[in-house]
Amino acid sequence: MRVVFMGTPAFAIPVLDALTEAEGVEVAGVFTPPDRPGGRGRNPVPSPVKTHALARGLNLLQPPSLRTDKAQESLAGLSPDVIVVAAYGRILPPRVLALPLHGCLNLHPSLLPRYRGPSPVVTAILDGGAATGVSLMLLDQGMDTGPVIDRRDFDLAGQETAETLTADLFRLGTGMLLDNLEPWVAGKLVPQPQNEADSTVTRKVEREDGRADWQVSGAQLERRRRAYTPWPGLYTLWEGKVLKLLSVTDLSTDAIPEAARDRSPGSVVPLSSEETPLGVITGLGVLGLKSLQLEGRKAVPAPEFLRGYPTMMGAQL
Repeated sequence: MRVVFMGTPAFAIPVLDALTEAEGVEVAGVFTPPDRPGGRGRNPVPSPVKTHALARGLNLLQPPSLRTDKAQESLAGLSPDVIVVAAYGRILPPRVLALPLHGCLNLHPSLLPRYRGPSPVVTAILDGGAATGVSLMLLDQGMDTGPVIDRRDFDLAGQETAETLTADLFRLGTGMLLDNLEPWVAGKLVPQPQNEADSTVTRKVEREDGRADWQVSGAQLERRRRAYTPWPGLYTLWEGKVLKLLSVTDLSTDAIPEAARDRSPGSVVPLSSEETPLGVITGLGVLGLKSLQLEGRKAVPAPEFLRGYPTMMGAQL
């Protein structure tokens, strides 16, 4: 079975490794986007998938677009039986979708039709549900609208960040892909259409999403901190600088000293915990601050931050 793999970030690498090590599978090519400028020098930076593919000696291709004749001819020349997509980040045009005999399979980190679109993991954490999952689907011309071949559930413990949960879901999806790939190519599986009535669509995350809104509850802000890790993070502004809230905890109003309970949301108040000596009043409860990073400074535990910036106590954020 000849497979072409398309992926970009580090959490797609286990999928690629599993394919290269699977019996009866030949990875004919690896597609990943062109290097992008990064770092202070804005030098070209390869994707994690590119670095890994080259280290394994795999055939790597980086077309700027899959819509050009050149890119499509290169792909056709690989004669793939199936294309496997894992966080490639590019839309596959109709001619590419129709190219492999057994179609283009995509791992999507949600239980489709829920959480279609660009930020399924972030949205699952923000919603505070008890579970999510990963789906193996046959790509069509819509955004995550194709029929589903298989799904796997994943229980949430309430401590996951977008970074850790994404990695967990793609590891789960890797096993699901291997379980289904051979029977799919053999024609033994029938994909099931998605129920449009149950569909939800996520949106692209913007940097401003990470700015703390002190009018919402502490529980919501705690979920935002996890959902927006590693980017854009949960942050606020203090004395004209960005203050990153790296580790936080949702506490009840009882944690606030009696004398400070009438303060408005956004007020920094003292707390009795040595590990969490300060918190911020929210629309419901208080958000305890455990680790912070002021713009241009290193990340430090809250007690150390307070010793260095005692005027933080009592501030209005």
